[in-house]
Amino acid sequence: MSSPSKRREMDLMKLMMSDYKVEMINDGMQEFYVEFNGPKDSPYEGGVWKIRVELPDAYPYKSPSVGFVTKIYHPNVDEMSGSVCLDVINQTWSPMFDLVNVFETFLPQLLLYPNASDPLNGEAAALQMRDRAAYEQRVKEYTEKYAKPEKAGGDGDGKSSDEEVSEDEYASDEDGDDEEDDVVAVTGKPDP
Repeated sequence: MSSPSKRREMDLMKLMMSDYKVEMINDGMQEFYVEFNGPKDSPYEGGVWKIRVELPDAYPYKSPSVGFVTKIYHPNVDEMSGSVCLDVINQTWSPMFDLVNVFETFLPQLLLYPNASDPLNGEAAALQMRDRAAYEQRVKEYTEKYAKPEKAGGDGDGKSSDEEVSEDEYASDEDGDDEEDDVVAVTGKPDP
């Protein structure tokens, strides 16, 4: 590669061509959101998470900063900030890796094989070690509540948002934990 900026441009184009929905932040190519689907055959299946990616000036020689914007229940993801604890991104990154590796390999492996011995979410780690079935149930609850395709900006199942928002979701959206939830609540069903 001739320069980090050319590599950044090529990797971003490769990610966009891999069927990931990418939304740029500002006008540059250094910050963007990516819609990430939960891996099949996992308690995250069916969920869609909005991931914020920031590429440092020295990318690909320095790893991208990756964090969950959409709330997720996982031992290696900080519930409040969305920060990810993943060695391959944080310590063992190599310029041989690219953005597609992050979304097709590293993040799916993180969700499929959580490491409770190196937690950012101590509660999730303790629950995973103590009661795997209860942990997976909590993951599914978070996925249902926060990571449904319509909440991440995905197409869902083709219904309009009027049809997708139930009365129960109105009540849960008032907690102010996610701006996208607030938008769904505002554009949901009109009062009878």
